[in-house]
Amino acid sequence: MIPNYLVSIDPVHIPSEKVDCLIIGGGIAGLRAAVELAGLRVLITCKNYLYDSGTYNAQGGVAVALNPKDSPQSHFNDTIAVGCGINDPAAVNILVNDGVERVKELIQWGCKFDRNPNGDEYDFTQEAAHSLPRILHARGDATGKEIVDALLVKVSSIPEIQIQTGFFLIDLVSDGECIRGGIFYDSSHSNIVFIQARVVIAASGGFGQVFQETTNPSSITGDLQAAAFRKGVVLEDMEFYQFHPTVLYMAGVPRFLISESVRGEGAILVNSKGERFMNIYHPDMELAPRDVVSRAIIREMRRTNSNCVYLDLRKMNGNFIVKRFPGIYNFCLEYGIDITKNLIPVRPCAHYAMGGIATDIFGKTTLPGLFACGEVACTGVHGANRLASNSLLEGLVFGARAGKKAKEFIELNNKGSFSLPRYKIDHQPGLSIDVYDLQKSIKSLTWKNVGIERDGDELHEAIEKLNIWGRYIFLKEFSSQDGWETQNMFILFLVMAHAAYLRTESRGAHFRKDFPYSNDDIWKKRQTFTKDFFKKETL
Repeated sequence: MIPNYLVSIDPVHIPSEKVDCLIIGGGIAGLRAAVELAGLRVLITCKNYLYDSGTYNAQGGVAVALNPKDSPQSHFNDTIAVGCGINDPAAVNILVNDGVERVKELIQWGCKFDRNPNGDEYDFTQEAAHSLPRILHARGDATGKEIVDALLVKVSSIPEIQIQTGFFLIDLVSDGECIRGGIFYDSSHSNIVFIQARVVIAASGGFGQVFQETTNPSSITGDLQAAAFRKGVVLEDMEFYQFHPTVLYMAGVPRFLISESVRGEGAILVNSKGERFMNIYHPDMELAPRDVVSRAIIREMRRTNSNCVYLDLRKMNGNFIVKRFPGIYNFCLEYGIDITKNLIPVRPCAHYAMGGIATDIFGKTTLPGLFACGEVACTGVHGANRLASNSLLEGLVFGARAGKKAKEFIELNNKGSFSLPRYKIDHQPGLSIDVYDLQKSIKSLTWKNVGIERDGDELHEAIEKLNIWGRYIFLKEFSSQDGWETQNMFILFLVMAHAAYLRTESRGAHFRKDFPYSNDDIWKKRQTFTKDFFKKETL
């Protein structure tokens, strides 16, 4: 069902370029990896523009044990607890310990985190499932912007690193044994380009656009995960997708995330009747793990026959709110909501992938020459549920490790030039497909059948529909970015649906209504998939 390549290419007529390292993705993981490769020729490609990343949009902050009252061991314990027993302890240990040094390093490079009014200490905030305040934030609620700006200054000081925007990855290129680069669509010149590289680092983020309701930028369609999967790379933990509980919900308004830090600073959740309800669902109430809060909101909406619940900040100091959350305050005000006086209508949206390209603790994938870091990767650090604000720390820590190990790979593998093969897949030239309608159908089916609450029958229904769609979706050879994105989304939906169907229990972000409890005897383990799985009948 799943082809090796999405396009047929005549290598004689395709422009090409050679670099030592190709990094795909310009967020925190890709930028941090690039720093480790100083002295080598590095190209960072961005699908759209430089600031179009999950990192840049990150509001809340970075979880790190820098608070004098905190420790890496406490951070480790909280991460393991939220991950519901299937985190990789070695990866978590690296995250919480290396993370301290990576954040200190970032501060040395000019990143300015917010301090208390006296300016003598950092202003740590509380978020869900953390045992104490350990979240560093910047510019109030614009932590991602501050981090990206600081990393870009560092990267720009290294002359061998170049950044290319408007480069969409169509496919990774392999010589049969090793990844040797990527085929890109250059939107600036409307042509296809081959970038040959001695090593490739995937750092392109998640795949939130597979869902109808998501906080992710429109560019986050899982292109690297799908391209790697086509080459035989292992995907892992794909059933575990995190939904953020509090996203602005108004007709016609973009799905704008309302940071968990808002609840950490004292906001409460109320239903359409004005009743606080989280005490019914968890003793930590609004600061329960994200999966618990998301399911509680869905059930409260169902119980009250409403399409949202509300965040209530009205008992908080108005001046504090404006200063602490300037981005959220100004965005909501544009749509007529003064969050110091008005309730904020919210509901959960797809937010973060715990699963992705399987890697070891150095970012190495199952295919030589390909490394992965950040949300695109799955190190096992998150387990079944990500602890709030661990994502930026993960990008820093494992971006640095992937960059360092990729440099070692280059030094040990002096491969010569590589001739781009002529790719050919069977296709039906006359086949017509409405890409917009197909994307809409994928998003709707994912949201309905593989969303916050899942059920075996609904998952089976989704897989049956995907099997039907798969009979023709890869017969069409697309020549546009939206077509390639649609095929990538289809692949990831297919893997995620099977992973969710096979895991007959509830654990963390994966909740099955027909199997509402965890089953450690059978399922205290992680699932992996390669495309060979889909060569046989699975249902």
